[in-house]
Amino acid sequence: MKTTNQQPTTVRTSPRWKQPLISTGCVLFASLLMSVNIKSFVRAGNLIPGGFTGLSLLLQRTAETFFGIVLPYSVINIALNAIPAVIGFRMIGKKFTSYTVLMIVLNSFLVDLIPVTPITYDPLLVSVFGGILNGTAISIALFGKASSGGTDFIAVYLSSRLHKPSWNFVFGINVVILTTAGFLFGFEAAMYSIIFQFVSTQTINTLHRKDQKATMFIVTRHGAMLEQKIMECTRHGITHLAVQGCYLKEDKDMLYTVLGEDEVKEVTALVRSLDPEAFINIIKSEGIAGRFYEEPLE
Repeated sequence: MKTTNQQPTTVRTSPRWKQPLISTGCVLFASLLMSVNIKSFVRAGNLIPGGFTGLSLLLQRTAETFFGIVLPYSVINIALNAIPAVIGFRMIGKKFTSYTVLMIVLNSFLVDLIPVTPITYDPLLVSVFGGILNGTAISIALFGKASSGGTDFIAVYLSSRLHKPSWNFVFGINVVILTTAGFLFGFEAAMYSIIFQFVSTQTINTLHRKDQKATMFIVTRHGAMLEQKIMECTRHGITHLAVQGCYLKEDKDMLYTVLGEDEVKEVTALVRSLDPEAFINIIKSEGIAGRFYEEPLE
């Protein structure tokens, strides 16, 4: 048995001009989708969607209801995200934080500019479909290596450190925000907001697969070749074991590796193209401890 942990000289990379286009496109679309969601579903149901978006809406509504002051959403949201953005630059990555700041600014001003266009006033439909749109918008931003800011910074940072999804932890923080909203404006809207946030969290967990891990066992006659190609593709370490098939008594190799669920399809296709007779077993990993390569957010 041998464990292969050295970094290969060839690494899967996208052209340098391609990633900025993808990130910018994702940020633009996610900002528009989130803004439309706020003005169509969130406003219609008087929901507080959680996170700094929800906190901004809560402060805006509190100022207007109790003090008669109309504050622009853009001013509140940008001000609240200032400190998390500084922390993001230092602890997460400059490019990731830069695209996130772009999304915060775009979303903030779009919310002020887009007219209110309610689709339905049914609170349950608003909570469910609004939550789906919110989770989809955040997932698109994450695919573009950005986020919607605020508590998303916490989720991304914890996920990179713990090697597992942390969006449910952020959901717990949001419940505190929503409980506060319940005391101020009534618990019916707050409870529907919790449904909204729960649906949003589960949508992210479903669509954003990078934080979820899978264990892959590959039985092949071409272990040396496959281990090198897989490492060039993913940069993850591989354990190489010499095994014997019990039916034909043939000596074979078994490769064991852990990778992100978003990489499973690509690695499976790679193995199939190099060894069509390879046997692949994929198992969901609940958690890992130890060294695991994470693509830097920069």
